Amino acid sequence: MPNKLHIVSLGCTKNLVDTEVMLGKLQNFELTENNEEADVIIVNTCGFIDAAKEESLNTVLSLHDARKEDSLLVMAGCLSERYQEELMEQIPEVDIFTGVGDYDKIDELLVEKKSRFSEEVFLIDGAERVVTGSSYHAYIKLSEGCNQTCSFCAIPSFKGKLRSRDLDSIAKEVEGLVKKGYWDFSFVSQDSSSYLRDQNVKDGLSLLIQRIELIEGVKSARILYLYPSTTTMKLLQNIAKSKIFHNYFDMPIQHIHDDMLRIMKRGFGKEKTIALLEYMRSLPDSFVRTSFIVGHPHETEEMFQEMCSFATNFGFDRINVFSYSDEETTSAYAMQDKISEEVKAKRAQILGDIAAQCLQKSLRKEVGKTRHIVIDGPSDEHEYLLSARELLWAPEIDGEIYVNDRVIDEDLEFGKIYPATITELVGNTLTATVDNAQKQD
Repeated sequence: MPNKLHIVSLGCTKNLVDTEVMLGKLQNFELTENNEEADVIIVNTCGFIDAAKEESLNTVLSLHDARKEDSLLVMAGCLSERYQEELMEQIPEVDIFTGVGDYDKIDELLVEKKSRFSEEVFLIDGAERVVTGSSYHAYIKLSEGCNQTCSFCAIPSFKGKLRSRDLDSIAKEVEGLVKKGYWDFSFVSQDSSSYLRDQNVKDGLSLLIQRIELIEGVKSARILYLYPSTTTMKLLQNIAKSKIFHNYFDMPIQHIHDDMLRIMKRGFGKEKTIALLEYMRSLPDSFVRTSFIVGHPHETEEMFQEMCSFATNFGFDRINVFSYSDEETTSAYAMQDKISEEVKAKRAQILGDIAAQCLQKSLRKEVGKTRHIVIDGPSDEHEYLLSARELLWAPEIDGEIYVNDRVIDEDLEFGKIYPATITELVGNTLTATVDNAQKQD
């Protein structure tokens, strides 16, 4: 009987891709949801901000408390990379530590039962993955590291400078996944709009779009994590012209006050940022998502109010709100005039309420419209409901649609595209009726 593996992936979708690489190297293991019966337990950690670090540590320690005797506990990923010496000293419960450079060597580490931290970040290039969570959608990682110098972000300190994958490597991975039945792709990296700039190519994403459009079998795609100062109007126009890439724009602008953008070292001011956002919003069937940070050092009440006003009035479809986390190795860490935890919490609550209102407004606009949706499977809400999402939306983060009726006689297939009429908004969830039209294969 094969050994049993329990694996947990924390943090972002980029981490998920790395977890899937580890699964690709451990296909001789039997996966189990029950960590208490696992022979090997792996936690791919996140080390971005305090909340993520705390979640990672709590997950590792709780899994240790419940694991069986003689099992191996592995702590991998960003948190162990960032604090490798401290963690190896302070958490003896972990058997193997590894960082962000050896995902494709995880099988060797288990055999050796030794910790390892390679000097270079792992850049997926031909490594086999076991895609999780979907039978039709996969994330594709464009690069590792980042050349930006944002005041609040520690990622470059442990992931290094931007290193882009070759275009042919990405195309080959997509082609391989298409052969396995995948047709919907989300392209991700720390700063996707800088893709190939480390290879002296200014508009690498436009080249990516052209290359992916040549792959037969790709039906749907979107790009996540655009950075304002490296996003060009030409790129946005090329996305708009594409028959495969959606007018889906995920650009975390973090703030809108000019002085705060300068303090944050965002490299782009208010006027140019708004010009990009307004062009995105003007495109047909566009979807605009952003993120804001509240409580950064030197953020005044006036700056915060300007951000709130902009968030309220612009017309974002989705907004993520983060409280500033004081991270060592960042330039903001040494700044004076820190904002108190009480004020940060209050501002996060205010902006969070605005984000909730924007979500409601965006969802209400969908009622009565015909959209292409993908049926994902049975709903957890009720046995007679099916779970779906709009094809435009990114999986998991943009919401769920309940299919509660249909006017076609045939059974609905999971992982297929159907035209549907959005009928109602219940709370933060849309309901839909599948129309009398043939599904798209």
